[in-house]
Amino acid sequence: MLLVEDDDGDALLVEEMLADTGLVTELRRARSLAEAETALRSTHTPQCVLLDLHLPDAQGLDLVRAILRASPRAAVVVLTGLAEESTGLSAVSAGAQDYLLKGLIEPSALGRSIRYAVQRRQSERAASAIQASRLRAEENARLERGLLPSPLLRSDTIRVHARYEPGREQALLGGDFYDVVESSDGSVRALIGDVSGHGPDEAALGVCLRVAWRSFTLAGARGDTLMHLMEEILNAERAREEIFATVTSLTFSPRLDTVTSQRAGHPPALLISHTRGAELVETEGGPALGLLPAGLARWPETELALPPSGALVLFTDGLFEGRTGPGGQRLGEEGLLALARKHAGLLAGSLVDTLITETQELSAEYGGHKDDRAVVHLEWGR
Repeated sequence: MLLVEDDDGDALLVEEMLADTGLVTELRRARSLAEAETALRSTHTPQCVLLDLHLPDAQGLDLVRAILRASPRAAVVVLTGLAEESTGLSAVSAGAQDYLLKGLIEPSALGRSIRYAVQRRQSERAASAIQASRLRAEENARLERGLLPSPLLRSDTIRVHARYEPGREQALLGGDFYDVVESSDGSVRALIGDVSGHGPDEAALGVCLRVAWRSFTLAGARGDTLMHLMEEILNAERAREEIFATVTSLTFSPRLDTVTSQRAGHPPALLISHTRGAELVETEGGPALGLLPAGLARWPETELALPPSGALVLFTDGLFEGRTGPGGQRLGEEGLLALARKHAGLLAGSLVDTLITETQELSAEYGGHKDDRAVVHLEWGR
């Protein structure tokens, strides 16, 4: 505790009353604002300041504000004369935690005021920290929502239903990413990817890769050229050399009779049609981005015939890597396929929600989903 009092007699009275309060405290004294500021800047910052409002180098509310600036963490109890009670109230309005009238101070009242002031200051700091945290969270949420993609489609030939859930608590964005754009020739290109890891660095890298893919795609990059460009971006932007990214890129022909798939270490897609239900689309692929030295990897393209109407569902491995069943085995791609077949007749949005909800419920016993999850439902026809 710091007593800021220039009058030796008043200082002695306060010290004697403090001894009678029962408080266990180390008391230091300053005789001026300058001495108080020096004491408040020391390594042993006091929890409470008892402050007389009349010092040789400062007085009144200006003195209170100076002490508050010098020690924003300490509680301040103002000591004022009988005729200056209004000044004590003004000091509390200015930021002090309490005030006492010198002529009426008793040990019990002094002890109670100090305890109250310290508790109130701690509560104020906690409330301020909560408010700052809430504002940061709101700003981060707005920022992350702004980084999620809006499909760039010139027509309604492909209908997109996407859902994204990060694995990190209190986050809207993780290392998974997706995008859909329609080129000037009428072909629709879709992307889904997954950066290894779950932190903010991985989330930022996922956004970087998505934006790069959209830019390169609209600029006309295709096939291995596009993949190599994305790998260059990943290598330049990743925080650690062991970080890699899996990717699936689809190109729907303008007539929607074929789709070309290119995979870089990513899980297969689900094809859903009225005639065949749900099935996994296994196509040839290459390594994940960032695993091989630059320029060595190849990612073959596979063209598939499409039914007149149906949907391709792209997803990241967070959707099926949860543990389930008595033995805690992974749900896996086959388990996800069984769920897709069970619910293949649902409308697009309901199917996406059901796949995420049921895989979460199946793994709830083992802590539920821990990885990021992105699901993109691309539907045509009907």
